[in-house]
Amino acid sequence: MKVVLASASERRQELLGRLIKKFEVMVSDFDESKVKFEGSIDRYVKNVALGKAIDIKDKIIDDAIIISADTIVTLEDKLLGKPKDEEDAFKMIKSLQGRSHFVYSGIVVINTAKNIIKQESLKTEVTFSQISDKEIIEYIKTGEPLDKAGAYGIQGLGGVFVKEIRGCYYNVVGLSLNKLKSMLDEVQ
Repeated sequence: MKVVLASASERRQELLGRLIKKFEVMVSDFDESKVKFEGSIDRYVKNVALGKAIDIKDKIIDDAIIISADTIVTLEDKLLGKPKDEEDAFKMIKSLQGRSHFVYSGIVVINTAKNIIKQESLKTEVTFSQISDKEIIEYIKTGEPLDKAGAYGIQGLGGVFVKEIRGCYYNVVGLSLNKLKSMLDEVQ
């Protein structure tokens, strides 16, 4: 059965390639703003990931395993998505420096042949070191933070800011390999 990743994220594609050698990529057109945040970050990321997966499910004809994910950074229960611009990125990174925050990911796996839907979420705690304004500005100039939740990429240049991590590293990158593997085993 074919496997479809419902994500344009190069990071997720690279990570999935470690588990599955052959898969297709279909970018979901799901409007994430349709999912209302109602106080539960866990439920929110799972619902966004589910919306992406259902969008792809509705577009394909053949039976498939569909994988989708959504990742968000939170600081004191405030959601930090992708920054709107460089100024927003600066504010996000500045708010994270010297503090701990949480990265949540929702993962959905659908087996269309068996009509099985699995939803899971993970939470990882990340602590940043102190960062000077100059370091933040230099990092923003690289362009890396502009398409990442929380305005940093742990797997890239932003990893230098990470003092400590508690939980799944790959969750912070955007797709927990361990969690996904167990979910795929359950839906086969």
